[in-house]
Amino acid sequence: MTLHPQIIEKNSKKEFVVLPYEEWLELQSVLEDAQDLLDLRQAKQDENSNPSRLIKEVKQHFDV
Repeated sequence: MTLHPQIIEKNSKKEFVVLPYEEWLELQSVLEDAQDLLDLRQAKQDENSNPSRLIKEVKQHFDV
């Protein structure tokens, strides 16, 4: 992804960045994908810390 930012200064300090709208949309999509990946990794890590049972054990538990 190539960005073409315009830097706006205030009191000789960089204050703002302006991007073309299409570039903003692409950047937003990339950030959402990155967040989805982080969420997935966290869910997998949380899942690994939960106790697990074999399906056979679960079926035996519910057999009457």
